[in-house]
Amino acid sequence: KKKEQIQFADDMQEFTKFPTKTGRRSLSRSISQSSTDSYSSAASYTDSSDDEVSPREKQQTNSKGSSNFCVKNIKQAEFGRREIEIAEQDMSALISLRKRAQGEKPLAGAKIVGCTHITAQTAVLIETLCALGAQCRWSACNIYSTQNEVAAALAEAGVAVFAWKGESEDDFWWCIDRCVNMDGWQANMILDDGGDLTHWVYKKYPNVFKKIRGIVEESVTGVHRLYQLSKAGKLCVPAMNVNDSVTKQKFDNLYCCRESILDGLKRTTDVMFGGKQVVVCGYGEVGKGCCAALKALGAIVYITEIDPICALQACMDGFRVVKLNEVIRQVDVVITCTGNKNVVTREHLDRMKNSCIVCNMGHSNTEIDVTSLRTPELTWERVRSQVDHVIWPDGKRVVLLAEGRLLNLSCSTVPTFVLSITATTQALALIELYNAPEGRYKQDVYLLPKKMDEYVASLHLPSFDAHLTELTDDQAKYLGLNKNGPFKPNYYR
Repeated sequence: KKKEQIQFADDMQEFTKFPTKTGRRSLSRSISQSSTDSYSSAASYTDSSDDEVSPREKQQTNSKGSSNFCVKNIKQAEFGRREIEIAEQDMSALISLRKRAQGEKPLAGAKIVGCTHITAQTAVLIETLCALGAQCRWSACNIYSTQNEVAAALAEAGVAVFAWKGESEDDFWWCIDRCVNMDGWQANMILDDGGDLTHWVYKKYPNVFKKIRGIVEESVTGVHRLYQLSKAGKLCVPAMNVNDSVTKQKFDNLYCCRESILDGLKRTTDVMFGGKQVVVCGYGEVGKGCCAALKALGAIVYITEIDPICALQACMDGFRVVKLNEVIRQVDVVITCTGNKNVVTREHLDRMKNSCIVCNMGHSNTEIDVTSLRTPELTWERVRSQVDHVIWPDGKRVVLLAEGRLLNLSCSTVPTFVLSITATTQALALIELYNAPEGRYKQDVYLLPKKMDEYVASLHLPSFDAHLTELTDDQAKYLGLNKNGPFKPNYYR
């Protein structure tokens, strides 16, 4: 099976994240890399004692007698249900969407195959989609971010979920395949985070792919791959780029990272930020969020950036814009959030000072060249879950968090409220694509209509007791707007 995967990895050039000169890579390099590259240390990431038996070997059934799932331990379902109920308290917009649309069942007949982080918050989304009439089969887009008890609760509720924390690379693809490949059930919608599921269906099940009515993708990485497919003329279904909708960009990328960057760093290292020198690579929405939090705690922040507009924004916000090799010897913390690859190379790592902390806030684990550290002269010491000390021959240590994977989802949690905004956007995008009349969406990548962005935002205002001002007819006419929106043109950012 492994062999067969590697074979077709060779012809995946059009779908790889960034073309290489040779055009041939091993499978782990050609998928989004946010999700794989497991090493022997992976076992210590899991949170249960029975690691010896893979969930794939276990025969488990839920209380209704179904075994159409594969999770770590179905007995944890009750605990997971409580987690989901707590998440629902802070996801009022998604719940109100569920209540409003439950009667008309806008997703009746939709067979959604999904691949996202499996947490209490995404469980609220999955259950909302089911309440709106959809049938769902789900797998995880990251081998470490699954909450086992939540996966168990979903399985108990009858969702076909295939995921557990600490999967191997082989498990990861097996789970995706089990979601797609089921007798008598054929997916007609895809919800993806990172593009791995889309890629698997495109390569392995081209007949299923052709019949898909729409793809909803929520990450920079996955959207990049969709645009590559589209450019090559190989995208035969409409896709919705949720990542670049204003609600996702501003809330998930900016406000969410502003809160979770410190959480991830504090939980893993207990570092004090006042006076620390930190370099943040990339000043996009994620970078802006991280820098705002670090600055507020009194850190001295440097930025690296390739885009002159983002660089100028960083200057105006009071940050020094530098090249990484100008500050690498003096900084205490290095944070990457560029969406690129090899931003921190072995050369940079060699020049860092003792006990420098290195971590990644971007979706993919390609930003820090972790592979270059797996050489005989360097010693790896697992200090605690998600924290490795990499020790050089002269005794210098570099503190690497989550092996270069997404820090906030690997090492801490993400604010539920922010995820509610993204999840509501995803649900609306699925409803829009599934119910769109023939011909509204062609075989291309689309942005969510501005009107929907505004609707998502308006659903969240009641929880702040916020009151919107209404335009008078005269004012609306003066601005050339409809009183009910959209209030900004589609190109507004």
